[in-house]
Amino acid sequence: MVLSYMSGFGGSFETEAVPGALPVGQNSPQRTPFGLFAEQLSGSAFTAPRHENRRSWLYRLRPTASHSPFKRYEGGKLICSGPFNDVPPSPNRLRWNPAPIPTEPTDFVDGLVTYAGNGDVSAQAGIGVHLYGANRSMQGRVFCDADGELLIVPQQGALRLATELGRLEIAPGEIAVLPRGVRFGVELDGPARGYVCENYGAPFRLPELGPVGANGLANARDFLHPVAWFEDRDEPIEVVQKFQGGLWTTTLDHSPLDVAAWHGNLAPCKYDLSRFNTINTVSYDHPDPSIFTVLTSPSEVPGVANCDFVIFPPRWMVAEHTFRPPWFHRNIMSEFMGLVHGAYDAKAGGFAPGGASLHNCMASHGPDRESYEKAVAAELAPHKIEDTMAFMFESRWVIRPTRFAAETPLVQLDYDDCWAGFAKARIPAS
Repeated sequence: MVLSYMSGFGGSFETEAVPGALPVGQNSPQRTPFGLFAEQLSGSAFTAPRHENRRSWLYRLRPTASHSPFKRYEGGKLICSGPFNDVPPSPNRLRWNPAPIPTEPTDFVDGLVTYAGNGDVSAQAGIGVHLYGANRSMQGRVFCDADGELLIVPQQGALRLATELGRLEIAPGEIAVLPRGVRFGVELDGPARGYVCENYGAPFRLPELGPVGANGLANARDFLHPVAWFEDRDEPIEVVQKFQGGLWTTTLDHSPLDVAAWHGNLAPCKYDLSRFNTINTVSYDHPDPSIFTVLTSPSEVPGVANCDFVIFPPRWMVAEHTFRPPWFHRNIMSEFMGLVHGAYDAKAGGFAPGGASLHNCMASHGPDRESYEKAVAAELAPHKIEDTMAFMFESRWVIRPTRFAAETPLVQLDYDDCWAGFAKARIPAS
């Protein structure tokens, strides 16, 4: 089935699955069309400035207030939220091998594993970083995250996301952003694996372009939002909700994906990373990686992000007299990286699709020895880096690994060795 979408990041939309289901001229009339229930979903405070205010009005078969009390969910033992104090933070660089796809029947919710994070979910600041592995669709249940917005990066296998506001399909090379509190299910056609950034802070938005001008990087028109769609199912459906770091569950006697119409500017969206308009040097020196920012969650400090989502896509390299891979650096920001496919140009090996790495505040990192030696010896003709897609969740706060991430056999204990053996520079005697 080919899905329909509406384009434009941050826009205000209106859509109805049934003609006439959307009230005209007001949000909450005394009598709504077809007796639907009007419900506002707010992603910001009512009094937030207009340019930051996010909300949508949903017109549904039943109000979401109609449910029995939540109880603690018995699964999800490897999911947690900030503050992250499982293990003492260390300045060591970390890298993980890809996790295998589960062999037991596992859906998206039960396949989530928290690797790292920062901040405090109760203060609505910071991020959680999760990886998922699943081999079956969510059957008879939906998921909802009350703690943060979810940015999903598939690495293997497509996901069909059935949400309250409509349906999205994303494959490796695409992403989806699901607002805090939106209920959704995940359907699979086969094994799936990928990454999730749980954003506790300000919602993701397009970065400012500054001297770049009016166009470039990720274009608003390329973000696609779902049209209204609904399920009219009178059968038990479990709702698993993440709240203050824990999972809770309740069971409804109907599907909560029952929104027949909606309007507003708070909605899930998808984006094809191949649409990113990469900006790069045409003279000399490797630009700062911030030039590859797709989305940003700003903090109260201008220019310092709660989280940036940065990609390293296929691109031309033409810089003259320049060391072209990412240079050696130490950064006040902290970086969690993943690889969707191909190879990352600063690592000759060891960083595999589905794997991850963590370089925290002031941790020295850069190209490994093999990549460095190849780059300094290369003939500097124009060439294109192809068949690759790496990404980074970058944050102003130290990203702390969980106990699972620190102790799993997937962690590469020899990661530091990739920087061993550099020959000492020789300065001629005066």
